[in-house]
Amino acid sequence: MLSAYGYPKYAFVKSPEQESGATGHYPVVVVGAGPVGLAAAIDLAQSGVPVVLLDDDDTVSVGSRGVCYAKRTLEILDRIGVGDDCVGKGVSWNVGRTFFREEEVYNFNLQPQPDHKRPGMINLQQYYLEEFEIKRARELPNLDLRFKHKVTSVVPHGKGATLQVETPIGRYTLETGWLIAADGARSGIRGMLGLEIEGKVFMDRFLIADVVMKADFPAERWFWFNPPFHPEQSVLLHRQADNVFRIDLQLGWQADPEEEKKPEKVIPRIKAMLGDEREFELEWVSIYTFQCRRMNSFRHGRVVFVGDAAHQVSPFGARGANSGIQDADNLCWKLKLVLAGKAPESLLESYSEERVFAADENLINSTRSTDFITPRSKTSLTFRNAVLTLARNHAFARALVNSGRLSVPSFLTESRLNTPDTAVFAGDMVPGAAMEDAPMKEGDENFWLLDRVGNRFMLLVYVNDPTAVEPALASILKALGDTPIPIEAVLVSSTADKTTGSLRVFEDSAGRFCERYDAQPGTTYLIRPDQHVTARWRTFDTNQVQAALARATGNTHNNQ
Repeated sequence: MLSAYGYPKYAFVKSPEQESGATGHYPVVVVGAGPVGLAAAIDLAQSGVPVVLLDDDDTVSVGSRGVCYAKRTLEILDRIGVGDDCVGKGVSWNVGRTFFREEEVYNFNLQPQPDHKRPGMINLQQYYLEEFEIKRARELPNLDLRFKHKVTSVVPHGKGATLQVETPIGRYTLETGWLIAADGARSGIRGMLGLEIEGKVFMDRFLIADVVMKADFPAERWFWFNPPFHPEQSVLLHRQADNVFRIDLQLGWQADPEEEKKPEKVIPRIKAMLGDEREFELEWVSIYTFQCRRMNSFRHGRVVFVGDAAHQVSPFGARGANSGIQDADNLCWKLKLVLAGKAPESLLESYSEERVFAADENLINSTRSTDFITPRSKTSLTFRNAVLTLARNHAFARALVNSGRLSVPSFLTESRLNTPDTAVFAGDMVPGAAMEDAPMKEGDENFWLLDRVGNRFMLLVYVNDPTAVEPALASILKALGDTPIPIEAVLVSSTADKTTGSLRVFEDSAGRFCERYDAQPGTTYLIRPDQHVTARWRTFDTNQVQAALARATGNTHNNQ
């Protein structure tokens, strides 16, 4: 039991199948109530899809585990109803500092420009995130969350999969149309289906120690190469909630994991770092090795893999839980359309394609970070130390410093769902990009753009004067909401206190939308339900919008 956290225990509840003796039938079953499985189940359930979520445990994860949650992930957590809880409890930060021996050689700011709702990162123990998600899940009447229900057999078939589930009082059977495997790095589902995960394991070991202490360290990421308190190795420090500090200490491949976890080995290492006068309490210790691996495909018929079940990266860069939650965000809107009969099953292939691309990007960055942090030869070590020495005074060297390239959303520019640009735009909001936020105003209400966008297709049309929009155009934009796959159309304008009477108007109150989206009068953006840009034009055209929507939902031959 941790001194800073009291673990909740979630009661086992007998399933309806055990009450009736009949086989249960559900559109979607999710296996694994970690951050990713919970995010997927909540996303589906709050949109009206009945979901069963199975987990073989009865509490949240032990120890801090996942620590850093990036701005993009926080924006997704906002849409499933737990963002405020996470940011309120977590430690927000934007600045990271890198030290070589005792001297700072490099720093960065994740959010150098103002006017974003969420910080670049928060630090929050994984058990809090899971607790907040479980609370949210229990608010949804069509989400059946079952603890101490362990899947022991999966038999896929053309219409889904048959599951055998073991509980403390016996076994039962479920039939599901779609199975989402979110059961972690040692995925039992993956093993039952005989599927492989390929990549490499790096020959180094790191010790994670959570310590409780009172310290006035700033809310920043600190990373040391070869510090005097841990020579020839690296160290990472993060502040978390409840005065818990996460310390990662490189140990080397020869270290004995069981021996190094003992308090009599850990405490002297931390004292060397913090000083003998600093009082602290050792709360949780673990040893890990780097792994950079992924499955060849994340979709196998009607079984879909998300998070660590599909891909694993080293923890430096915070690319694990962040990419997993982005997996769920990418998958769920597509699955909803398929379940509703509004998109073909082939749309789910784009889930695997897009998230395999993102996983490869994460694996490359994670591998490069690992190679820099743990050089595999004397030549690599000499190069690394030279870079760190030069970084004190030279910008070109700072660009080479790599203590973990931090998680950012992937630009899905090659996705089959995108409609290529036919006009010239400046900035980063290309088709495939995750949207940038901006402060907005509607009437007398101030809000953030990303709080009003997502979970549906939206069309943002930039105009100078909303009152000058032709009635015929307003009528066409309004009618898009009644199409088989509805599109909500909104006008965006820099003009205050204007209304069309029939269309919503978002006022670009700080000019950030115009700046970040290179908006000119007539500029039109089509936004996917996961807040990724899928198409944009300099002028509105109904036929172009309808063609782009068909492409984005797999309802066109362009997706083949």
